Amino acid sequence: MFLRGCLLIVRLRLQMPSSFLTFQRFSKVPTGFASLNFPASQQGGVGLNLFIKGISQLVTVASNGKRTKTCSEMHELGILDEAGVLCLKGKIDWIGRMREWNRSLPDAFPEIDAGGKVVMPGFVDSHTHMMFAGSREHEFSLRSQGATYQQIAEQGGGILNTVQHVRVASKRELKKTTSRYLTDMMRHGTTTVEIKSGYGLRMDSEIKMLEAINELKNEEIMTIVPTFIGAHAVPPEYNGGSDVYVRKITDEMIPYIGKKNLAAFCDVFCEKGYFELDEAERVLVKGKKFGMLPKIHADELTPLGGAQLAAKVGAVSADHLENVTDKGIAALQRSDVVATLLPGVSFFLGHGYAPARRLIDAGVPVAIATDFNPGSCMSYSMPMMMTIACTQMQMTPEEALTASTVNAAAALNMSSTVGSIEIGKNADLIIADIPDYRFMAYHFGTNHVWKTIKNGTILEF
Repeated sequence: MFLRGCLLIVRLRLQMPSSFLTFQRFSKVPTGFASLNFPASQQGGVGLNLFIKGISQLVTVASNGKRTKTCSEMHELGILDEAGVLCLKGKIDWIGRMREWNRSLPDAFPEIDAGGKVVMPGFVDSHTHMMFAGSREHEFSLRSQGATYQQIAEQGGGILNTVQHVRVASKRELKKTTSRYLTDMMRHGTTTVEIKSGYGLRMDSEIKMLEAINELKNEEIMTIVPTFIGAHAVPPEYNGGSDVYVRKITDEMIPYIGKKNLAAFCDVFCEKGYFELDEAERVLVKGKKFGMLPKIHADELTPLGGAQLAAKVGAVSADHLENVTDKGIAALQRSDVVATLLPGVSFFLGHGYAPARRLIDAGVPVAIATDFNPGSCMSYSMPMMMTIACTQMQMTPEEALTASTVNAAAALNMSSTVGSIEIGKNADLIIADIPDYRFMAYHFGTNHVWKTIKNGTILEF
């Protein structure tokens, strides 16, 4: 009878959502802990206070009020040893060495000992296509046999392959898969993520994706930033007629999405065979009129001039840049555009890498993102992107960490609230079980994150 009762409890618990299970364990949830899919804004103040003490190495990546860090500033990480961080109401309230700590806290105040560990800002992944359906491992196999990304796309693969799956998927199915990936990302230290649409390429399917992204934004503890990229590829039903499709985007999609406030940014894949410079500009200018700030996939496959267009339209970021020209770098240097580099794509596709060294030396603010998607980078690990940036793009560990945190936050217009450990910013941190911050990129292929802290909340996985 006892066994039968236990099995019934297990069966009932397996049928409940994880957020319900977490709160069922306690009559009152202990401060400092939260369910993964229960947003901090809806927790009624639960779990927003925390004292992290005895930190062996605290890496603040402080920007001291600046939006980005450039050139030699990317090496300045603001490191403190034997330090502590006080989080109050989800914000960072105190930072310093433990010997400087002279405040008293209530007996029941939640704290965690980070002795022997490294604390750094939570990663900001500013470029992903992580909402998708289906997978494309067969294309991975074709590329291993010599097929190129363009050749696969010309045969109906690539982006359009995923579009077919997303169009028939329900909103619930899209959210379920994406939610699982969000949890895995948080395990690896990502606390803020951008999610693009772009696998619908039709009014109803693009809206379905953006609605699903916004619902996750309200349901998950991860900070989620939605981006509209209806101009990701020309849908097959248009038979290559990009001009007609662009008019559909500018005349119907953007006005609706803007009025419904479904996206913070408007993005375009500006590339030969996708959307030319004039088409991309039309889309980005129209998006801007409806409150969506411009982003652009620029100079990935060819030196088309996407970087110059990003500077012209005042884009927040120009992403990819594997084939950016000297003129493009000069245009970025004269602007406030963040260059978001995607090392995982070059690694996964066997392409050349973006010229990170030239961009940094020119004074362009550089960020790193995963571009997590089923076709060109099936990875959501920001530490892995740091490793590739160091080994293949001649970035230092300091530059890679800055690019993955405060500069990545700037690529989402969020560096005033996330991306560094500074007083007043959101308490988004990770505690890594490593001896030194450089170990994060050095020892690749494993997860060094011991605890992920979101808004002062220790996440339980």
